[in-house]
Amino acid sequence: MGRCFAGDFELEPFDAQTEELMAIASKEKIGAYWHEVCTFLERGNDLGAEHSELTMTGPRTLGILEVGAPPSDFSGRFDGYAAMVGELLGEAFAYRAYNVPAGELPKQVTQCDVWLVTGSAAGVYDPEPWIAPLKGFIQATSGQTPMVGICFGHQLMAEAFGGQVIKSPKGWGIGLHRYDVSRPAAWMDDVAPVSLPVSHQDQVVGIGDGAEVLGGSDFTPFGMIAYPQRRALTIQAHPEFTPDYAKALIALRRGKRFDEAHADAALATFADADDRKRVGGWIARFLTTA
Repeated sequence: MGRCFAGDFELEPFDAQTEELMAIASKEKIGAYWHEVCTFLERGNDLGAEHSELTMTGPRTLGILEVGAPPSDFSGRFDGYAAMVGELLGEAFAYRAYNVPAGELPKQVTQCDVWLVTGSAAGVYDPEPWIAPLKGFIQATSGQTPMVGICFGHQLMAEAFGGQVIKSPKGWGIGLHRYDVSRPAAWMDDVAPVSLPVSHQDQVVGIGDGAEVLGGSDFTPFGMIAYPQRRALTIQAHPEFTPDYAKALIALRRGKRFDEAHADAALATFADADDRKRVGGWIARFLTTA
C-alpha cells in the first residue's frame, strides 16, 4: 500500500495497478489522497462504503515556490516560509515546497493544483540566476492555475505581468500596516481594513493591463493586486508572519537597515490585533474558487 503523507512521497507496490494510477493522477494528487486517508483514519473513521467521499481528488495540492528563508541568526527558532504558509492556511490544502534558489522549479504548471510564491530577501532586479526562470514559470501559469504572491512574490508577479518595481525612496515598511480595501472581491468576507505585518523596501509602482488594485495604504498604494484573467492574487504584506517572528526580524535589523526610532515605532504597532487569519481565509478562498 502507499505511504501516507503529503508532498514528496514513495509508492510501495499497488500490485499491477500502480502504472494505471500514475497514468490518471500526478504524484502530488496521489500523495494528497493518501494524506487525506490517513487523516480520516486518525480521526477514528472506518473506510467503508458509507465513506465514499474519499476520492482521488483529495484536498488541492498547493505548490509553494519558496524563494527565501528566515535569517541564519535565528538558528532554528522559527519555521521556514513554506511551513509558515501551511500554518496560516491549515488543512484546506496538501502542500509541496520547492526550494527555487537551489534549482527546484516545477517542470509543468499542472504539477500542483494551485501555487504560491513566498517572500525573499532578494529584489526582483537582483542578478540571481533563479529569478528569470521563476518569472517564466509565473508567466506560464497565467490563466492556467491559480497563483498567489506574497511580498517578493507580489513584486515579481507584478513585473511578470507588465508592472514595475523599484527600491522605494519611502524607505522601509515594518511593523503592522493597515491596508484599506478599495475594491472588494467575492472571496473577501467584508471590506473592513486589514492590519498585517510588513517587511519591505521595494514596492510595486506600476501595474500591467488587466490588473486591479484591491487595496493598500498611503505608504503602499499597490498593496493588494488581483489579476482576474490570469487567476492571480498578490499581497505586499506578510499574513504568514507571526507577531513573534515579525518582531524578531525588526529587532535583528534595528540600527542596520533602519534606525532605532523607526524600529521602536514599528514594534509598538504589535500592541494592536492583526488580521492574519482573516486574510489567510481570503487566500484560501481565492485559491479554491479562482
